[in-house]
Amino acid sequence: MSFIEKLDAAVKKNNSLLCIGLDIDLKRIPASLLNKGDPIFDFNKAIIDATKDLVCAYKPNIAFYEMYGIYGMQALMKTIEYATDDIPIILDAKRGDVGHTAAAYAKSAFEIYKADAVTLNPYMGFDSIEPFLSYKDKGLFMLCLTSNPSAKDFQTGGSDPLYLQVAKKVKIWNNWGNCGVVVGATQAEQLKEIRGIIGDMPILIPGIGAQGGDLSHSVRHGVNKKGERAIINSSRNIIFASQGEDFAGSARVAARKLKEDINNYRFVG
Repeated sequence: MSFIEKLDAAVKKNNSLLCIGLDIDLKRIPASLLNKGDPIFDFNKAIIDATKDLVCAYKPNIAFYEMYGIYGMQALMKTIEYATDDIPIILDAKRGDVGHTAAAYAKSAFEIYKADAVTLNPYMGFDSIEPFLSYKDKGLFMLCLTSNPSAKDFQTGGSDPLYLQVAKKVKIWNNWGNCGVVVGATQAEQLKEIRGIIGDMPILIPGIGAQGGDLSHSVRHGVNKKGERAIINSSRNIIFASQGEDFAGSARVAARKLKEDINNYRFVG
C-alpha cells in the first residue's frame, strides 16, 4: 500500500484529519516512566494506544530523538515499527542536500527508519529531491510556507514569492503522485491559493495549538473538494495534555476534541 492509499484509508476509517506529533521530551513525561527501561518508547506506545482510532497519521520530529543519541534513535525506530500497520508515519526531518547525500538521507528515512513519508527542504532544487522520488510508494512533503515568524525572511514578498514557486515546482515533480507540501497553520490565508495550485496533493499543516494557528481557516482552505488530503498536526497540546499518570487518557481527550473541532470545519464553504 502506498503512502497516499494508507493515508486515505486512515482518514476514512477514523473519520479524521488529525495528525499527532510525537515530539518527545523526557523532562515532560511522567516520572514513573523514567524508572523503566525504555521511557521514550513506553510513552509513545501509550499515546499511540490511546489515540490510534482518532488520527490519520503520526509525525515524530527526528530532532527530539537525535538529542538522546543512540538510545533516542532506537526508540524512534521501535515507535515507527509499532505504529505503522494502519496509521502512516511522517518522519519530520526536513532533509535537503546534494544528490548523493540526498540518496543517503532517503535510504535512512525509508529503509532504516521505515517511515511512510518524510518532510524535505526543496531549497537546493530538483536534484536534492530526486533520490526521494524514486521511492514511489513513499510520501514526500516539501516545505512550502512555514509557520515560524521568520518565514517572511525568504518565503514571502515580491510578485512571485518563493512559496508559490515551490508549490508550482512540487506539482511538476509529482509524476508518481507521492508529493505534498507543508504549509503552516499560521499562514492559513495563503492555503487557499496553494491548494488551488497543487490540486489534490496532501498538505501537512503544523502550527495548530502551541504556535497559535487558525484551525477553521486551516481546515476549510486546506482540504480538497472531498474534505480530505489536509493533515492537521498538533504535538505538545496533545501528548503533554497531562504530565501525570493519566497522561495517555488526557491525550485521548485532547485528541478527540481536536478531531471533532476539525470535522466541524471540513465541509463548511
